[in-house]
Amino acid sequence: MNLLKNQVVVITGASRGIGEDIALLFAKEGAKLVLVARNPEDLERIRGKALQSGAEDVLTVTADVSREDEVDVMAEVALARFGSIDILVNNAGVGFFKPVTETTLEEWKAMFDVNVTGVFLCTKAVLPAMMEKGSGHIITVSSDVGRRTIANGAGYCATKFAVQAFTEALRKEIREKGIRVSNVLPGMTDTYFAGSMRGIPEKKDWLKGEDVARAVLYIASQPAGVVVDDVTIHPMIQDY
Repeated sequence: MNLLKNQVVVITGASRGIGEDIALLFAKEGAKLVLVARNPEDLERIRGKALQSGAEDVLTVTADVSREDEVDVMAEVALARFGSIDILVNNAGVGFFKPVTETTLEEWKAMFDVNVTGVFLCTKAVLPAMMEKGSGHIITVSSDVGRRTIANGAGYCATKFAVQAFTEALRKEIREKGIRVSNVLPGMTDTYFAGSMRGIPEKKDWLKGEDVARAVLYIASQPAGVVVDDVTIHPMIQDY
């Protein structure tokens, strides 16, 4: 259907998991992709698959979203290549799930560096070009624990509550400038997250990465005058 034809889309954490699924689905819709992650080999693999899936053009950028210098270079390279950035998908994330007494300061900082600071830096880097154009869309793949809490997930939950507050405030700040801000809050998803395996029997009834990707596409493909603030999705087995 080419819902995203000629749209320039930056996707962080694009080298595997949900980021890979978003990249390949957006490729089928004709987007021009900027794939961002820390592993250049994995990025090149996804680039090949995205081109085969129908992407108009694919740029890969090796960058750590928690480093301002690398994020700024990413935005500069993307703008030099395509001239604009229409959509940013903040997807990169890390998590450690253990009791507070067993969580190290390094693990705590790593979660905030990627999950919160990374969202801030990537958003800040693309906003000037979007504001100059008077349009754009910031979509963050967060988590349903941005609105609820789980045992042994205090640090991770704290990062996602922070992301929710950041995006809600940002939405009020830039909506008059023609820029939309949206969150996707998935529940239990079968991916490689937190060092776990994908496709194991225990996860057979969980969401798939493709489910999250479709939610992101739904938000991204709305008409310019339509704002979808937040979408929460979760598997039927997940009881709230």
